[in-house]
Amino acid sequence: MASGCALIFDEEMSRYKLLWTDPACEIEVPERLTVSYEALKTNGVVQRCTRVPVRQATEQEILLGHSEEYLEAVKQTPKMTAEELMEFSKQYNDVYFHPNIYHCAKLALGATLQLVDSVMKREVRNGMALVRPPGHHGQRSAASGFCVFNNVAIAALYAKKNYNLKRVLIVDWDVHHGQGIQYCFEEDPSVLYFSWHRYEHQTFWPNLPESDYTSVGKGKGSGFNVNLPWNKIGMTNSDYLAGFFHVLLPIAYEFDPELVLVSAGYDSAIGDPEGQMVASPEIFAHLTQLLMPLAAGKMCVVLEGGYNLTSLAQSVCQTVQTLLGDLAPELSGLSGPCESALESIQNVRRAHSSYWSCLKQSDTNSDANSKRRKLENNSEVKVNENPSPDAEAKETTQDLVWPEPLPRSAPAVRTVVAPPSGAQVSLPDGCQPLGGISKAATEEAQRIWDKDFKEKADQAFGNIISVLDKMKNKEVCNGCVSVSDLNVSVRCALQHALAHLAERVLVVFIGDGKLPVDTSDGKILLIQICGEESEEGNSLSHMSLRFREGEGFTSGFMQAVLGLLLPLAYEFKPGLVLGVVGEGKWMSHLPPVWGHLISLLQGLAQGRTLALLQGNDKHLMEITVLALSGASVPPLGALAAPRAEDVEMMEKQRCRLQKRWSLLRRTVSES
Repeated sequence: MASGCALIFDEEMSRYKLLWTDPACEIEVPERLTVSYEALKTNGVVQRCTRVPVRQATEQEILLGHSEEYLEAVKQTPKMTAEELMEFSKQYNDVYFHPNIYHCAKLALGATLQLVDSVMKREVRNGMALVRPPGHHGQRSAASGFCVFNNVAIAALYAKKNYNLKRVLIVDWDVHHGQGIQYCFEEDPSVLYFSWHRYEHQTFWPNLPESDYTSVGKGKGSGFNVNLPWNKIGMTNSDYLAGFFHVLLPIAYEFDPELVLVSAGYDSAIGDPEGQMVASPEIFAHLTQLLMPLAAGKMCVVLEGGYNLTSLAQSVCQTVQTLLGDLAPELSGLSGPCESALESIQNVRRAHSSYWSCLKQSDTNSDANSKRRKLENNSEVKVNENPSPDAEAKETTQDLVWPEPLPRSAPAVRTVVAPPSGAQVSLPDGCQPLGGISKAATEEAQRIWDKDFKEKADQAFGNIISVLDKMKNKEVCNGCVSVSDLNVSVRCALQHALAHLAERVLVVFIGDGKLPVDTSDGKILLIQICGEESEEGNSLSHMSLRFREGEGFTSGFMQAVLGLLLPLAYEFKPGLVLGVVGEGKWMSHLPPVWGHLISLLQGLAQGRTLALLQGNDKHLMEITVLALSGASVPPLGALAAPRAEDVEMMEKQRCRLQKRWSLLRRTVSES
C-alpha cells in the first residue's frame, strides 16, 4: 500500500515577473511561490514530505493540450524585448509574458506530471506541486488569466494516456472559473470537472455565460461538467462545505474516479483581493480530507491562484498537512449556507438531475432562478472587464484580520487496537495493539461497573477507558475495541467521555435494536442506520435510517452519509466520535461503506474516534483500523441508483431536521 506525500517545488519558477504596468496582472508576483514554500519549511512540513525532482515538460506533452501554432508562438518569447513581450501579451486575456516564462511554464507542467507519475506508480500516496505559472485558464491556442500551459488538464490527459485511466476527477476550488479545463473536457465523459467560482451572474472575470450552472457538458460529456457559481462575495466555510456535501461528493462517489486532481487556487480564502470570500485557511484541510477516500487515496494537488500572501501560505500548509495525515483542525461558527449559495446549489442539482442518480429524486422541481431571470430580461449584462477588484474593495479585503491557524500534530501512534481475544489482525503503519491496561483505567472501569452493574468489570470496559485516556493525554488519536455486550460498552464509553474528554459526542450506530443513549440534553447526537424499524420520536438529536439489504444498499448508505450524516456531524461539532457496529441483517455488505464512513469522519473532533465493534468479524475490524489509521480504503465502485423508497425516507428525515440543523438545507425555500 502506498504511503507518503510528495512535494514538488523549484525556486526557478519564481524567476519571472511583470515588466510593465498592468493593474490586472500586478497581483501575480514571484513571492506567491516562495512564501508558500517557506511556510511549509517553517512548520516542519517540508522535512516530512517525499521530495520529487522537477523536470521540464516535453513538447509532445505540451501538445496534449495545446496547438502547435500556440506552442511555436510561446517558444519565441525568450528572444523578445520587453516592448515585444507587452505587445505579444495584449493578444490574450489578462496574462503577461517574460523572457523566462516559457522555461518556467515547462517546469510547472513537468512538475505536475512528475507528481502524477509518483502517485500512479504508488511511490507515494498523494502530493502537492507548488508551481508557477498556474494553468487552469490556459486554452488550446491561447494564454489567459496568468496561465500559459494548462497544467491540470494536461495532467489528466497524460494520466489517461500513460496509465490507461477511464475516470479522472478534477476539483477546481480556485475562485475563478477554470474555463480552459472546461473547454478541454466538455465532450469527454472520462473526466468529471467540478468548479466553484465567483460569478456574480456573469459580472466577474472571465465573464462567460458558459461558467454558469447551465453548462453541463456537451454530447457524450453531458453531465460531466459541474459548475457551482457563487453569485455574491463573502462565502464562508459553511457555504463551501454545503457545496461539497450536496453537490460534489455525491456525484464524485457515483462517478468513482481512479485519480483525483485538484486545481488548488487559494484566492477563495479569506483576505484575498480577487475572491473577497471569508472562508478560513482551515477549510482547505477539511476539503482535502473529504476528497482523500476517493480513488484509493490517489490525489494530486496543483497550485493555481492565491494573491493574499498570508492566507495563501496558511492554506497551502493546511492542505499539505492533511495530505500527510495530520489531525484536522477545528472549524468554528458553522451554520447553514447563505441564501445565494443555496440558490446555486439548488440550481446545480436540478441541472444535473437527469445525469446522476444521486440527484434524480430530490428537490429538482423548484425554481431558484429569480435573480437570473431578472438578468435575462435586461438587454445587457453589465460586465466588470477588469478581474482585479476596485481600490475600495481591495482595501477592505486587506484590512481583514483572522486568527492564525493553530499548530497541528500527528501522534507517533495514531491508532490503538483491542481485537477479540486470540484474533490476529493485520495492522497498518501508525497502529499498534492496545497492550496492558493502566491501574487507573482498570479502577475507573470497575467504578462505572459497580455503579450500574454490581459485578466484576468486563475486560472491554478497561480497554475502552484506556483508549479514551490515551486520547485525552494525546498519546493516540483514535482506537478500535472489540466488545461483546454493546449496550453496556456504549454506556461506559459515553459516561467516561462526557466526564473527562468531550462536551459533545456524536454516536453513529450501525445495527438493529436500541442503544441506551439519552439525547435530551443536547450533549449527544445519535445517528442510527439499521435494517429494522427503529423508534426515534421527534427528537432533533436522533436520526434513524432503515436500509434493506440487496441492490441499492451501498448507494443509499453513502447518500445518507454524504447528504445527512456529514452535515449533521459538522454542525454538531463533537469532541468525540463514537462509531458503534452491532448486529444487523446486512452486515456482509457493511465493511466497504463503513470504511468510507470512518474515513470521512476523520475531519471531526480532531480525529478523536472510538470504534466499538461487536463480535469477531476480522474483515470489519481490519477495514476499520485501516480507515482510522488514515490509510486508503478500497473504492466502492460506481454506485447504482438508490431505491426510491430509501430516497423518500432520507428526504423525510432531512426535511424534519433541517430547521434545527441548517447545513442540511439545499433549497432557497428552506432558508
